[in-house]
Amino acid sequence: MGVTKDENQQVKVQEKIDKIMDDKEAAAPCCPVKDILGRFGDKWSIYAILMLGRNEKLRFNELKGLISGISQRMLTVTLRSLEEDGLVKRTIFPEIPPRVEYELTDLGQSLLLQLLELADWAKLNLHHIVAARERYAKQEQKRT
Repeated sequence: MGVTKDENQQVKVQEKIDKIMDDKEAAAPCCPVKDILGRFGDKWSIYAILMLGRNEKLRFNELKGLISGISQRMLTVTLRSLEEDGLVKRTIFPEIPPRVEYELTDLGQSLLLQLLELADWAKLNLHHIVAARERYAKQEQKRT
């Protein structure tokens, strides 16, 4: 009896997950996957990467204006974290007042491509997600 294409694909997915989430690393104080995803997997980092990808170079206040709801402090923390991870380059121009621009590095550009894939998936499946949320809300109403 042969293995179906779907079963083979599921096995490959499981192998990939196992390779990424090796038990020894997952149990370690600093699991590389969890650490890295945690650093730029939050909504503010994703929005900042997307906006820098769309505009190439932005000043702080331009970027802040493009990310609805972000505080000045949160944008500062986010940009510093992305810069520390090598995803964003910060350039200071020696002018009065000083001008600072932010742009994605090559590493940031490669992450942007992955985020765009995820955004495409979200857009493609939006109606499924909305329908699931509505079903869940109805079930929750019945429980109460």
